[in-house]
Amino acid sequence: MSEMAFLNKLLDGVEVEWSEVGELISPKRGRRLVKSQLEEVGTYAVYQNSMKPLGYYHQSNAQAGATFMIVAGAAGEIGFSDDAFWAADDVYFFPKSDAINNKYLYHFLLTKQHEISSQVRRASIPRLSIAAVEKLEIPIPCPENPKKSLEIQAEIVRILDTFTELTAELTAELTARKKQYNYYRDQLLSFEDGAVEWKMLGEVAEYSKTRISCKKVDSMNYVGVDNLLQNRAGKTSSNFVPTEGNLTQYLVGDVLMGNIRPYLKKIWLADQVGGTNGDVLVIHPTNGNVLSRYLYQVLADDKFFEYNMQHAKGAKMPRGNKEKIMEFLIPIPYPNDSDKSLSEQARIVAILDKFDALTHSLTEGLPREIELRQKQYEYYRDLLLSFPKPEGVAA
Repeated sequence: MSEMAFLNKLLDGVEVEWSEVGELISPKRGRRLVKSQLEEVGTYAVYQNSMKPLGYYHQSNAQAGATFMIVAGAAGEIGFSDDAFWAADDVYFFPKSDAINNKYLYHFLLTKQHEISSQVRRASIPRLSIAAVEKLEIPIPCPENPKKSLEIQAEIVRILDTFTELTAELTAELTARKKQYNYYRDQLLSFEDGAVEWKMLGEVAEYSKTRISCKKVDSMNYVGVDNLLQNRAGKTSSNFVPTEGNLTQYLVGDVLMGNIRPYLKKIWLADQVGGTNGDVLVIHPTNGNVLSRYLYQVLADDKFFEYNMQHAKGAKMPRGNKEKIMEFLIPIPYPNDSDKSLSEQARIVAILDKFDALTHSLTEGLPREIELRQKQYEYYRDLLLSFPKPEGVAA
């Protein structure tokens, strides 16, 4: 069935009327709570200036099934709660209405996320006027028949929720796999006494000393801190490529890591030759008895990032301490038997690589699946909510 045929069948030729959100449902502003009133755990989550609960309170002022909007701090963020909650004074919520399905409103507002964000006043604390949201025009199918209108809205919500529920399930699965990954990493990198020798990173690797001309790099093999991805997700192509001078060269098997804000866990094992700048460290293996991929897995461990942050320099924009990084201890299994050591390293790498692909890869595994499902949701959301406007009505 074609896209328009699907839409026409759902609407069955009914009239669609565009109305301002504020004419259909009046948003209500939450009420402030002082810090002493908040609880660590409780019945009702408290939302104030972000989508994460600030705490909990023993009462609620927003009923279950409400769409809400942050207007200060994370201004312009849109949420929906299946449970009753307490909205603080930097939150507006939409109460139940006979004219519009609240979840339908939520999905519609997501299509206007960019437009809403453009209305945010950028200051020390970003703020949004709720009037900008109230003036948005929302399509209401079959306006002369409220019962049928709500039925159509509910069907659109049902279809879209199918995609968001699948994405939520995949996200929960990803969280579980990451916990499993961390557990196995700890187990695999923990060795019994006598079966391991601990060497400083500087004994098995060095910082790259070679240079490469800018003329030999492009968007695919130039690596800056901006195109290294957070949380061990590798890298993407660069939006910026220097055109003059020389760069630090990296080789296949080198480990690259962002040296600004180490807590972002930006790290990548090079599979090509290229260049980078001073904000990215290039760690070049120098010991033939240490596999480069094993070295990467050890440095991609949370223990290394915690160590790096402990010795980082600076507060607002911490940088890794290059000397201390080279003092980080690397476990070398079976140090007196080179063949056995390399075999054990390869075994560990094979197991961790599978988890790595499942939990971090953007081309395979769960992150890729989540991305595809999100795009699928956005496609059908835009299709179902892109009703044609009558002539003379601004789009």
